[in-house]
Amino acid sequence: MKFWRVPLDSDEVQVTRGIVHIIEDRCKGCGYCIEYCPREVLEFSETFNTKGYHPPVVKNDDCLNCHYCELLCPEFAIFSVAAMGGLPDLTVSDNREKRE
Repeated sequence: MKFWRVPLDSDEVQVTRGIVHIIEDRCKGCGYCIEYCPREVLEFSETFNTKGYHPPVVKNDDCLNCHYCELLCPEFAIFSVAAMGGLPDLTVSDNREKRE
């Protein structure tokens, strides 16, 4: 997606990073978190949980800590927290490059 107008301070804005935590035994495999993740960080796993469903797994470290996954989960089986220290913050231009 190409923007026709870009804010002047877009290179200075910091984007927070997040870490996704999944409580596998609560998951019923509905896939809402996978479907609506704007960064496509989640995918179905190959393994089964105790209920017989495929819980999601985190594919990479591109989570932006938007909390969509935890807001959409009907079973409260997933949550994200802001990454502390280990992962560097992204700038808006870094985020734009990953989308293109």
